[in-house]
Amino acid sequence: MADRNRLFSIEDLPSHLILEIITSGKRLSAVDLVSLELTSRTFGGSHGVYPTKFRSLVDLAAFQLCTANGIYIGMSRSSQRELFERCDRNWKRVLRFLQTVEQSSDMVHTSAGNMQITTGRYHTLLISNSSVYSCGSSLCGVLGHGPETTQCVAFTRINFPYPGNVIQVSASQNHAAFILQSGEVFTCGDNSSFCCGHRDTSRPVFRPRLVEAMKGIPCKQVAAGLNFTVFLTRQGRVYTCGTNTHGQLGHGDTQDRPNPKMVELLGGVGSVVQIAAGPSYVLAVTDNGVVYSFGSGSNFCLGHGEQQNEFQPRAIHTFKRKSIHVLRVSAGDEHVVALDSSGYVYTWGKGYCGALGHGDEIDKTLPEHLISLKSQLAVQVCARKRKTFVLVDGGSVYGFGWMGFGSLGFPDRSVSDKVMRPRILDSLKGHRVSQISTGLYHTVVVTHQGRMLGFGDNERAQLGHDTLRGCLEPTEIFIPEMEEETSLLSESR
Repeated sequence: MADRNRLFSIEDLPSHLILEIITSGKRLSAVDLVSLELTSRTFGGSHGVYPTKFRSLVDLAAFQLCTANGIYIGMSRSSQRELFERCDRNWKRVLRFLQTVEQSSDMVHTSAGNMQITTGRYHTLLISNSSVYSCGSSLCGVLGHGPETTQCVAFTRINFPYPGNVIQVSASQNHAAFILQSGEVFTCGDNSSFCCGHRDTSRPVFRPRLVEAMKGIPCKQVAAGLNFTVFLTRQGRVYTCGTNTHGQLGHGDTQDRPNPKMVELLGGVGSVVQIAAGPSYVLAVTDNGVVYSFGSGSNFCLGHGEQQNEFQPRAIHTFKRKSIHVLRVSAGDEHVVALDSSGYVYTWGKGYCGALGHGDEIDKTLPEHLISLKSQLAVQVCARKRKTFVLVDGGSVYGFGWMGFGSLGFPDRSVSDKVMRPRILDSLKGHRVSQISTGLYHTVVVTHQGRMLGFGDNERAQLGHDTLRGCLEPTEIFIPEMEEETSLLSESR
C-alpha cells in the first residue's frame, strides 16, 4: 500500500516515455527544450541509450519535432542537410529556425502572449491574445471602428459582430482582412472594387463583416493588395477577388471579380503554404518551395526577367533551376525579397535607393542572392516602398533602402538618406525582435517580451502616439485599453 502512494519524480520514468511526453502535441518550442535540457541530467544527458549523433534526450526530441514539422517535411534531403549544417549541426537550432519562420507570416509567441503586427499605408493593425487593435488614418473605414471614426491616435480595440479569436490580419492601403480561429474571414474598408468580397455593395464597409462567399471554406492566411484580396485556405488553395486590371487575380483574364474565385492553375501545383500581395501582383509559395507569380510585371517584380504582365500563375524558374527551396516571400511596392530553407535572402525588382541591398541602385530582373547576409541565418523578410528589413536568428534586424521619414530606423542618418547595403539596426540592440512590419513611411516591431516599438512617420498617428509627429528611433508603443484592463485586474486582487 505504501508503494502505491509513493510519489515518483520524472527521473524515475523510462527514457522512451519521457521522450513521448516531450514530443506529443508538438507544441514545445526550441527555447522550451533548452530550458528542459538545463533542468536536469535526465533531459541533458544521453545515458548511452540513443545513437551517438544525438547529444541528449532533448536533442533527440528536437530531431523528432523537426522531422514532424511541415516545412522540414517539404524540403529535399539535400536542403535538410544544408540547413542542419547552417545551424551548426544543432537540432534545437534547426527547430528554432523552422518555428520562427512559421510564425513570421503568422502570430508570434511572446512573453505577453500571442501577437501579430501588420502595417498598412497610413495605419497599423495588431493582434494581441486574439483581440485586434488599430490606429492611424481610417480612410474608408479601414480601421473598423465605424463611419464616425476618421482617425485613431492610439490603438483601439475593434469589435466584431460576434465573439471569435482572430488569428491573422492583413492591411493594405484602404481595406483590411481578418481570419478567425474558425477559418472565417472578415473584411472592412473601401469596397468600391469589391476587394472586401461583398458583392451586394460598393460602398465602404466601416466595421468588420463576414465574407459570406468564403463561408464553409476555412482560411489560414489572407493578403490585402491594392483594391484586391487573396485568400489562402487550410487546404492550400488560393482564392482572389477585387480589381483585376493587370491579371493579379490569376484567372487568365482582366475581368474584375466581386466574389472570391479559386485560382484554378494553383490547384494542380501542390499545396500553397504562403501568399503575398503587392500593389498589383501576387506571389504564392508551395510546400515544395516553388514560387509562383502573377499580375503586373512592372519593375520586374514577377521575377521572370521581363516586365510583361502574367494573367496566370507562373513559376519563377531561377529558384527551380538552382534547386532553391523558398519558404517565404514579401511583396514590396516595387521590389521583392525572399527567404530560402537555408536562411539565405534573395531580392529582385527596382533597385532605387538601394532597396535590393546589393550596394547599388541597379534593377535586378531575376532573383539575386544577397551575398552580404550570407553569414546570417535569416528568419523573416519584409519589403515595402523602397526599403527592406531582414530579421535574423537571435532577434537582430538589418535594414536597407530609403530612410523615408526615419522609417528605416537609423537615427544617425538623414531622413531622406539611402542605405545601400544591409546594416544592423543598432537602435534595436537590447531588444530581441520577433516580428517586423513596415508601411509607407513607418515601421513597427514586436519583441520577444511582447513589447511594441515603432519608428518613422506618425503624421496620421499610425505609430499609435497622440503627441509625436515622427520617431527617428524606436519608441515604445502602449495600448491604453490593455493597460486599463491590467490595472483593473491588479486592483481586483
